[in-house]
Amino acid sequence: MKTKALRTAVAVPALLIALAACSDNQAGNREVIKEPGTTITVIDNAGKETGTPDISVGAIETYEKVAITDWLDEKTVVAIKENEALGKMSLADLADAYPRSLYRYHLDTKVYEPLKEQKNAQLGVGQLSPDKKHLLYSEYSLGDPAYHVLNLATMDSFGITGGPTAGAMSAHWTDDGKVIGAAYSGGAYKADPDGKISAVKGLPAEGLVLVRQMSGKIYFNTSADETLQMLDPATNKQSNLKLARVSDLVPAPDGKQMLVLQYTDSKQTLTMCDADGANPKVIAEGTELSGVSWSPDQRLIAYSVKEAAGSSNAKGLYVYDLLTAKSTPIAVDADNPQTVWSPSGQALAYTVADGQTFKSSIVHLVLGVK
Repeated sequence: MKTKALRTAVAVPALLIALAACSDNQAGNREVIKEPGTTITVIDNAGKETGTPDISVGAIETYEKVAITDWLDEKTVVAIKENEALGKMSLADLADAYPRSLYRYHLDTKVYEPLKEQKNAQLGVGQLSPDKKHLLYSEYSLGDPAYHVLNLATMDSFGITGGPTAGAMSAHWTDDGKVIGAAYSGGAYKADPDGKISAVKGLPAEGLVLVRQMSGKIYFNTSADETLQMLDPATNKQSNLKLARVSDLVPAPDGKQMLVLQYTDSKQTLTMCDADGANPKVIAEGTELSGVSWSPDQRLIAYSVKEAAGSSNAKGLYVYDLLTAKSTPIAVDADNPQTVWSPSGQALAYTVADGQTFKSSIVHLVLGVK
């Protein structure tokens, strides 16, 4: 645990980094290793160095024609699937397709409970707010998608349009429960869960590509300059983080680190760094990278890589463990998946799409020592 790799994971909660070990003389000289949510007994290991953390794949559940987009709890997910009860789409270009609706799916009872249904519309995104009280979703028929926020208590929703936006070009939850994104009218906007929409001051008026918020700071770049910038709204100070050609950013749960996707003409790179861009560490490289997400406890990072540079067998979905600085293969058939972790961090749902339909799988991970 004194390796350089572990020093880069300082933001992992202390309970994850410091595995507590104790000796149980009454149990045949056994050693007990405790991790969050589990206790593992190592036989005949007292007096020896504790084993290293280990990840293995347990049960895998597959769901055809379903996209799992988020988790309400360990037994309930947000899902998207075709809604045949609404009839087929009326538009000629989509006449062979059914509308797609949002559901609350109960994994134990296999029951789909409608969250949002709409005729002649394909609903998507399905991301929960940090407090799980609101759902960000998109509505699409033809043209660009329109973004909406659904109140899960009242089932009322509002569209992110009008006012300073002229429509939302992109939409992402902030860590304080608002939605932020680029606006078609130029610049960026913020939307409160109650429907109030306001312009974000201090950002370029044109060409915004990436807009995210983490710990009160706003991260962005533009089509003219893809280097990642950081704005502190409290002081209006702007910083160049010197991370070039950034295509996406995934904030860490604790707001102290982030994952940055960068690209060159021949490859993409997944880099973990501090919130100010310091201490960069490359996690993965390949011609295509996708499906990047943090586990809630910030120990694990999911990512998909295709045709990795210098590797002949690295195509597929992986989980990187910050405790060991090693990646474990999870699936080989995951082509450009979207991933989302369960609240416990012990199950990972991933969804792949072929342009016509979805397929989701839930991988249950076994976290132990070896």
